[in-house]
Amino acid sequence: MKFNISDEESRKAKIPHEIFLTNLVANHILWFIASLGMVKDTPQLLAMMPIFSFAFITFILWRAKKSKTIDSWFVMCHWQIAATRNHIFIIMLLFMLSIALLGWLGITYLDMKDVAAYAIIGGVGILPVMVTVLALIIMESDILHQATLHKLPDGVVEKFRSMEMPEVIEEAEFS
Repeated sequence: MKFNISDEESRKAKIPHEIFLTNLVANHILWFIASLGMVKDTPQLLAMMPIFSFAFITFILWRAKKSKTIDSWFVMCHWQIAATRNHIFIIMLLFMLSIALLGWLGITYLDMKDVAAYAIIGGVGILPVMVTVLALIIMESDILHQATLHKLPDGVVEKFRSMEMPEVIEEAEFS
């Protein structure tokens, strides 16, 4: 649905998606790849990636909770979308860490060959996270564009329907 909101409100609604995309693209892709090339010389660069990621994730969740009381309805909805997708990302990171822990346990206590454990960690742990990151980037880019157009998905509108909703300019094409 398209809403009658100001361009300033639209700009504020884009902020959570820009922060989330920064974490996914700049931190988890660009920073990670760049620091992998220098890990032998400066392993601290690679260690900084999860610290920044934790900061981004924590900020988005904190701000989404705060948004329910301080922001306009449209902006609050966009913070909630970013928080929901942030939860998906957290689940995938926890899944990857669990698989890595199982791989480490296999090498350490079950005499599993290193190559087999790395294949499991890479194929079962890292690959689904990479696919999820790609999907989240596409979804966030789309919702960022929708915020620019003063739009929200119908499901979000139904979930957060209230008297504070701005005027609807255009209904969804497919109901």
